[in-house]
Amino acid sequence: MKPRDRLRIAMQKSGRLTEPAQELLARCGLKFRQSRDKLFCFGEGEPVDLLLVRDDDIPGLIAEGVCDMGIVGRNVLQEYQYSHPEAGVALDELRPLGFGRCRLSIALPQDEPYDTPAQLGGQRIATSYPGLLGEWLRSNGVDAKVVYLAGSVEIAPRLGTADAICDLVSSGATLVANQLRETAVLVESEAVLAGPRDLPTDERGEIAELLLRRLDGVIQVRDSRLILLQAPRNALDEITRLLPGLPIPTLTAVDGAPDQVVVQALCAGSVSWRQLEDMKRAGARDMLVLPVEKMLA
Repeated sequence: MKPRDRLRIAMQKSGRLTEPAQELLARCGLKFRQSRDKLFCFGEGEPVDLLLVRDDDIPGLIAEGVCDMGIVGRNVLQEYQYSHPEAGVALDELRPLGFGRCRLSIALPQDEPYDTPAQLGGQRIATSYPGLLGEWLRSNGVDAKVVYLAGSVEIAPRLGTADAICDLVSSGATLVANQLRETAVLVESEAVLAGPRDLPTDERGEIAELLLRRLDGVIQVRDSRLILLQAPRNALDEITRLLPGLPIPTLTAVDGAPDQVVVQALCAGSVSWRQLEDMKRAGARDMLVLPVEKMLA
């Protein structure tokens, strides 16, 4: 294969991960120009390109060296790992990305009792994830038949082709509509950045490190808020205790007012009105809560 000097990332062409993945890369400062066939995006400004494919194909494209990294569901990555033990390239989850959350679960008919995995022994379980399900059955010592279905798994019990299912669950509404109930969770999934255990040693390795640093900077502050306020020095202990996430604040003296300071703090998560009101009662004033776009340590 011809060597590349540009980093290539595989991602879902269309689906629930597509838009948030594009937004995340944009926040990392990456811009792309899409090809006419809408299968390839050429990076402008940074040597990073996108290949738009089916999500199930992403791990294989990384393992084969066609792409250097991929944005894919943890469930898809782990299914590939269990289903392709012979793959020559070990794939790792490089970063959890915090969107596309769902879970891979066992579900039974609503009137079917369930206490332990042993109750699944001898039953037929329909799934699109035979590798993950097979590993879970083995680890729990359950001898059950895995029935592979490429889609419409949830209707298998009603059709009589399976006694239970193993499928992705988000809100659970699809299970309820098919008179099923969730009984055991195999994998808590979300979108992840996947890649080989050993990053390239050429120029692509440096680009990959740059991308990882930017991702860390974006993810770290994605749900953070910057609080600015002014307070008397003798109220700092109480106000610091009330800051969401208990960050270590930065203090700046106020000219002409030695007993006053400006407090700056990066807080994890949202900041409620009640928290602001508690800090005001403790002595804070002129409070500002600002979103944080990116951070580079």
